[in-house]
Amino acid sequence: MEQAIIIAASVVAAALVVGLAAFGAATGDGQVTARAVESIARQPEAKNSIMVTMLISVGLIESIPIIAAVIAIVLVFANPFLK
Repeated sequence: MEQAIIIAASVVAAALVVGLAAFGAATGDGQVTARAVESIARQPEAKNSIMVTMLISVGLIESIPIIAAVIAIVLVFANPFLK
């Protein structure tokens, strides 16, 4: 019975972690892209520099939900709390 509760809690926690990480990354991507478009509108001559910085930032932001998904998979399938 105790192991079933730990497994259920692990699945719920994994879903919560992945969902919140995806939401946070989507919000961050939206803000970065909006600021980049705003910057390009203000200084069109700096478009290439702004685009490169934006793409690097989006890539770094997107690494967070990937890491969260890996941690969630480890939590579900290789649960350290089970005996």
